[in-house]
Amino acid sequence: MPDAHPHDATAIAYHLLIVGRVQGVGYRASAKAQAHGLGLAGWVRNLSSGDVEAVVAGAPEDVHAFVDWARRGPPDARVARIDISEIDIPAERTFVQRPNA
Repeated sequence: MPDAHPHDATAIAYHLLIVGRVQGVGYRASAKAQAHGLGLAGWVRNLSSGDVEAVVAGAPEDVHAFVDWARRGPPDARVARIDISEIDIPAERTFVQRPNA
């Protein structure tokens, strides 16, 4: 169980753009399961470009664990790269799958 709530003072948040073969391989559902297991807040969605976009917030060690997982993704994914930027803590209190953009 994670030590910090996604909105604690120590929480961090990242925006991720996951590039590669990441649609049609269960990436979003797997990301949601990973985030829930780590107690993170945020969201994930497919982009029309074929990439996946995510926002993840929580305890630094849990966010970094999610990013490590995101670099691999589910078994059929082929992640070419991830663009990461630090952002303000999002309003979400849990991790959700958003509609495609």
